[in-house]
Amino acid sequence: MNSNATVSVVILSSNSVHLDATHLNDDSLIIQKRIWALVSRCNDTNAFIDVVPAMNSLTVYLSNPAELEKWQTTLAQWWDEIDPQQHQGTHHKIITHYGGDFGPDLNFVADAHGLSPKQVIELHSSAHYQVLFLGFQPGFVYLHGLNEQLHTPRRATPRTHVTKGSVAIGASQTGIYPADSPGGWHIIGHTDFTLFNCHANPPSVIQPGDTLQFVCLESAL
Repeated sequence: MNSNATVSVVILSSNSVHLDATHLNDDSLIIQKRIWALVSRCNDTNAFIDVVPAMNSLTVYLSNPAELEKWQTTLAQWWDEIDPQQHQGTHHKIITHYGGDFGPDLNFVADAHGLSPKQVIELHSSAHYQVLFLGFQPGFVYLHGLNEQLHTPRRATPRTHVTKGSVAIGASQTGIYPADSPGGWHIIGHTDFTLFNCHANPPSVIQPGDTLQFVCLESAL
């Protein structure tokens, strides 16, 4: 880690502690891996009601509010000790239909970068993505690893309705819509993979720290 900067750990509320690493100059993916390893260690205790990782930060909610200062100190110590390679997530293969009615913006993305639709599919499906965190809506995964050739600004006018399972690109990110919702990303494909089930434990099938790849089942070009 950067010897000139230290992680910030503060008491956030009457039962929560917040660890902030957003100001560190280290590689953001290495920082994120350290957070995932820290999440695993926290989950191995009985001390927390919830452990919530975000992008380069972590918030924990304590079962015993009297231990706030203890965990403020402990999280800072664990951060310095922990191996960022300690956490090994699950790998997911997302079967994806690209193009046609499944991906109405595939041709737009291709044209924007001087590529053929087939090249877009190959670039998108050949990458191995790291799940950074969940957000926007339950089960929505923010992924690291989109090829720079596919970075595409979000739509000027968002859609009022994006179908559950839509695979899309927005700026430097790609992701999957876990439920019907409005959305401003470019839809290039669709998957039947269910990302979120409120009756499952955990409800989000894909977790921060997992990896995934999109597998082209067929394209409708």
